[in-house]
Amino acid sequence: MKRLGVNIDHVATLRQARGTSYPDPCEAARCAIRAGADQITVHLREDRRHIQDADLERFANGFDAPLNLEMAAIEEITTIACRVRPATATIVPERRKEITTEGGLSVIDNATLPACIARLRDAGIAVSLFVDPDIEEIRASRKVGAETIELHTGAYCEAVGTDAADHELARLKEAAATAAGVGLRVAAGHGLNYDNTRRVVESLPEVFEYNIGHAIVARAVFIGIEAAVAEMKQLMA
Repeated sequence: MKRLGVNIDHVATLRQARGTSYPDPCEAARCAIRAGADQITVHLREDRRHIQDADLERFANGFDAPLNLEMAAIEEITTIACRVRPATATIVPERRKEITTEGGLSVIDNATLPACIARLRDAGIAVSLFVDPDIEEIRASRKVGAETIELHTGAYCEAVGTDAADHELARLKEAAATAAGVGLRVAAGHGLNYDNTRRVVESLPEVFEYNIGHAIVARAVFIGIEAAVAEMKQLMA
């Protein structure tokens, strides 16, 4: 069975909307783990729009599932990551005005990546790069020292019409095969939901892990987070 990383950022989004102490993203993480989540994913953004530093400290201690920290390759967040030591750091592009991550990381000729990756790995943190299904970016990911890539599935999830969806799925299949061929572990995520996940899982045997957040949190509004996580796990079986 594929691993499911549950991103609980949007539980924190709801909390921050009113500046309250609830809902507690750490409690959401516990519920997700009880329901079968294999990993908890959070994104500590530079603007702290949802997850806060105190949340991250709590996530890193006392959970029965590994923590995957999404982060930009900047000095402040790298220093925090090296102190907290999540199991995995997934480096993503980040712009302050974006609603959510808008595309994959530019790895080729990215001068900041090698030093950031080296610091994270020296701290005992596995490093993943969030990239588009672009063959050259995937090969560059291997060269700069990443152990894993997370394929950005957004273009497939947003494709309109069968032909467009088939085209984007073919790109993902080629990218996953290429990554595995050069020795990278392959994860995937972004935009996956209860309607489109099964086809991706069935089409990409190289992918060992999916990170899904917004769809699960949205579903949890109606059926509860444990049921929402269990439902997604069943889709991935």
